[in-house]
Amino acid sequence: MLDRTQPDSSLTTEDAARGVPDHAAGDTPAAQGWRPLSWLKRAGQFFFALSFSSLTRRIVSLNLAGLVALVASILYLSQFRAGLIDARAQSLLVQAEIIAGAIAASATVQTNAITIDPDRLLDLKPGETYGGSDEYSPLDFPINPERVAPVLRTLISPTKTRARIYDPNGSLLLDSRNLENVLRFELPPPSAEKPNIVERGMTAVRTWLNRGDLPLYRELGPENGNGYSEVADALQGQKRSMVRVNSRGEVIVSVAVPVLRSRAIHGALMLSTQGDDIDQMVTAERLAILKVGGVAAAVMIMLSLLLASTIAGPVRRLADSAERVRRRIKTRVEIPDFTRRRDEIGHLSGALRDMTNALYSRIEAIEMFAADVAHELKNPLTSLRSAVETLPLARNENSRARLLEVIEHDVKRLDRLISDISDASRLDAELQRQDAIPVDLRRLLGTLVSVANETKLGHDVAVEARFEGRGPSDNFSVPGHDSRLGQVVANLLSNAQSFSERGSKVRLTCRRVRAEIEIVVDDDGPGIRDDALERIFERFYTDRPHQGFGQNSGLGLSISKQIVDAHGGRIWAENRAGPPDEDGTPTVAGAHFVVRLPAL
Repeated sequence: MLDRTQPDSSLTTEDAARGVPDHAAGDTPAAQGWRPLSWLKRAGQFFFALSFSSLTRRIVSLNLAGLVALVASILYLSQFRAGLIDARAQSLLVQAEIIAGAIAASATVQTNAITIDPDRLLDLKPGETYGGSDEYSPLDFPINPERVAPVLRTLISPTKTRARIYDPNGSLLLDSRNLENVLRFELPPPSAEKPNIVERGMTAVRTWLNRGDLPLYRELGPENGNGYSEVADALQGQKRSMVRVNSRGEVIVSVAVPVLRSRAIHGALMLSTQGDDIDQMVTAERLAILKVGGVAAAVMIMLSLLLASTIAGPVRRLADSAERVRRRIKTRVEIPDFTRRRDEIGHLSGALRDMTNALYSRIEAIEMFAADVAHELKNPLTSLRSAVETLPLARNENSRARLLEVIEHDVKRLDRLISDISDASRLDAELQRQDAIPVDLRRLLGTLVSVANETKLGHDVAVEARFEGRGPSDNFSVPGHDSRLGQVVANLLSNAQSFSERGSKVRLTCRRVRAEIEIVVDDDGPGIRDDALERIFERFYTDRPHQGFGQNSGLGLSISKQIVDAHGGRIWAENRAGPPDEDGTPTVAGAHFVVRLPAL
C-alpha cells in the first residue's frame, strides 16, 4: 500500500529545499498543456450560452429562414430547368421532322409499282389520262415497318430518344424499344425488393420539385395512340410537344409530327426523352445551388452569431446589472458603460447609467434627509424630555414657569419642524403628479408683493416690485406650478424682511434675460457670510444671530432650491457691495438672491 505520508517522487530535493508545495511540482509543461483546453472550454461555454439565448436564436432563425426561402424558391422556380425543357422540345421537333421526312420517302410497299384499276381504264374518254383529274384521291402509300425499321435504326442510334410510329388510326406500328441492336438504355434492373424509405423519400422530393403543374406520364397500349394528345394532333396534320412527369419524378419531353407524302398523312412519329438526361442536368444545378446555399448558411450563421454577440451580450450584462441593482447586492452597482457605441445599445447603457445614478443619488438623499430629520427632531425632544423630567422637581413657581416656557417653545419647534419636513417630503411627489402649466409671473409677483405689504409678517419692512421690459405687454410667463413658485418668492421675501431693519425696503425685480426670466430680491440687511453663501441652501442650516435659537427650521431655502431645480431653473445668493469705509475696506450693502427660470 502506498504510504500517503511519503513525499511525492516528482518533488526534487532542490524544490523541497526551496519550500515548493507538492501541488506546484505538478506544474510541468504537460500540466500547462491543459490551459488551452480550459480556454477552449470557456469559449465553448460562451458560444453555448450565446447560441441558446432567445435573442440569438431569433436572429439566426430569421436570417436562415430568409436564406432557406431564397434557396427553395431557386430550386423550385429554376429558370434553367425551364430553358432546358424548351430547348429539348425544340431540338426534338427538328429531329422529328427530319426523321418523318426520311420515313415518308421510304415508307411505300413498292416504290416503282403503281396499282391500276382496269374498270377505270374502260371508262376513260378520249384525251383523258388515268389519275389526271382532280376527282381522284392521291395514291395510298402505307407505312411498311420492315422498310422503315432500318431508317429509324440509323437515325435514332446516336440519340437518347425513344421513337414510336403510329398509323392514321392511332395504332402503334413501330417502337424503337423493340428494335434489335438499335439502342441500349441503362434501365434500372427489376428488383424483387421494394425501394427503401430513403429512396422513396428522394423520389417523393424529386417528384414534388419537378411536378408543379405538369401532367403525369402514363404508358398507353399499342392500340391507344390517340390517347397522347400530341399524337392525336399530329394525325390531324399539326406538330406538337408535351412535357410530363413519370412516376419516378423524371421529366418526359415528347413531340409528335405527321408523316406526310404528297400532302397526305400516312401516320405520326412520336419522339420522347428517357427522363434522366434533363433530370441529371437539373440535379447537378440543384446540387450546385445547395452547395452555395450551405456556404452562405455557414457564413450567415457566423455573422448572425457575431451580430448577436454585439447585441445579446451587452443586453445580458445590462440586465444582470439591473437585477443586481434591484436586489441591492452591493452598496453601489456599476452599470456597464457602452456609451461609446453610437447605436441603441449605447443609448440604453447611458440611460440606465443615468437612471441608476439618479436612483442612488435619491437613495443617498433620502438617507441623509432621514438622518438630518432624526438629528433635528432629537434636539427639541431631548430638551422637552429634560424639562418634563425636571418639572416635578421645581421648588417654586418661577422655576415651574420657566420650565413650562421651555416645554411650550420645544413643542412649537417640533410642530414647525414636522410641518416643514412633511412639506419637503411631499414636494417631489407633488411636482411629479401635477402637469406644468404657464404661470404669469407679473400677476403672481404682484399678488405676493401685495400680501407681503399688508401683513409684513411682523416686520415694518415694505416690499416694492419692478418689472423691467419694453412695455406692460411684455411676456413674463414660465412653465411650472404657480403655488410652488409662489412659495419660493414668498420665502425669499420673508427672509429679506426678517433680516432688514424697520423702515427699510425690500426690492423685487423681474426681468427677461435671453431665454430666461430672472427674479431678484434685494434687502438692506447685514448680508451673508462668505462661508455661508452655499450652505444656506442646505437642509436644517440656519444662521440668524439676531433671532433666538429654534425660531427657524432651516428648511425654507432648501425647499426653495428643490422647487427651482424641479422647474429646470437656478437659484443662488450674493452680497451687494456697498461704499468702502474710511479705511477703504469694501462693505456689504445687503443680500442679493437671484432666481432664473426658463421662459415660455
